[in-house]
Amino acid sequence: MKKIYFLKSCSTNQRILKQLNPGSDVILQNIKEENIGEEALDDLKEKVGSYEALFSKKAMKYRALGLNEIELTEADYKRYMLEEYTFLKRPFIINEDQVFIGNSKSVVNAAIESFKE
Repeated sequence: MKKIYFLKSCSTNQRILKQLNPGSDVILQNIKEENIGEEALDDLKEKVGSYEALFSKKAMKYRALGLNEIELTEADYKRYMLEEYTFLKRPFIINEDQVFIGNSKSVVNAAIESFKE
């Protein structure tokens, strides 16, 4: 499966999509319109090792809700991501068995290379 979870209103996500130039075989999902489902989130967690790795601590709501002041469990990370798309690191790029999370230059470059193969 080839799928990209992204935020359409995010200029960084738009730039990354343009760089990736995904083909028609890639499913694009705007997480603001359709948040990630529990099964998909569980699958990603299995591939990367933890829900925390999928969670964005840069989200404005992270501090607004005081989550930075408490110790979150894996169940907490999962619950918040399922409730509110803003807690998902983005984009999530899935290319068959490879998963790329976030927008760092190294992650984006690795994702681009994987789509060239």
